[in-house]
Amino acid sequence: MEIQWYPGHMAKTRRMIGEQLKNVDAVCEILDARIPRSSRNPDVDGLTAGKPRLVALNRADQADPEGVRAWAAFFREQGWAVLETDAKSGAGTAKFSAAIRELLADKLRAYAEKGQAGRVVRVMVLGIPNVGKSTFINKVAGRKTARAEDRPGVTRSKQWVPVDKGLELLDTPGILWPKLGDQEVGLHLAFTGAVRDEILDAETLGCHLAAYLADRYPEALKTGYKLPSLPERAVEENDVAYGWRLLEAAGRRRGFLVSGGEVDTERMAKILLDEFRSGKLGRFTLEMPEENVL
Repeated sequence: MEIQWYPGHMAKTRRMIGEQLKNVDAVCEILDARIPRSSRNPDVDGLTAGKPRLVALNRADQADPEGVRAWAAFFREQGWAVLETDAKSGAGTAKFSAAIRELLADKLRAYAEKGQAGRVVRVMVLGIPNVGKSTFINKVAGRKTARAEDRPGVTRSKQWVPVDKGLELLDTPGILWPKLGDQEVGLHLAFTGAVRDEILDAETLGCHLAAYLADRYPEALKTGYKLPSLPERAVEENDVAYGWRLLEAAGRRRGFLVSGGEVDTERMAKILLDEFRSGKLGRFTLEMPEENVL
């Protein structure tokens, strides 16, 4: 599977990021705590090289707590500051200002020595589409300043957002990379809604997600869909075939039947995706630091 989705405004965003770096003191990268590797644009490291970095593991409330701890430790080992947040409720966002000032402590001391103690700190906020960036900015700022919607590709232009007298944020449009050739990355982005649902067939995507959860989080599937047990997977059965049987079993329990008593697996797939994305099914981390190299 290869996802290609690179609207013209994303190329424009890359240029804007490069042009604006000289105007900021630090970069805040918003990641989805469920998929920290897959929700990182690999271009960001090159684009923002040399700038102090804070990583916000957003939607930490929906991620496996053990996974959040592992990723936080991993990013701190890279020399980056880390915040665990849930932008929707605001959890963790109140610590942002203090975390940035701690990250920039040496620079702020240098400013003070030059008689610039009140100089405004400016932070560029980056993230792929639909990672919660605009909601994060609104919570940090304490008011609705950035447009936020639960779909990718809403923010289209940069805007400066004042947080207090000494801190400003530069909101930037979400930026993906031109081609997502890694199937696992593409699936993870699709599971969490970071790419538009129209790009992939919902039923096929639901099959992949069901198979993944059956392998890593079987109890979540059994509890969520009241399944006494999961269908056994045949040795040679691929994810789509096995996932389809899981959707059929879950759909039957939910009563999603069509004429002839067959299960509406497409409807079940959409329900599974919705309940996974909303956190209703539980807390999941789909990748761990030791499994992938960033």
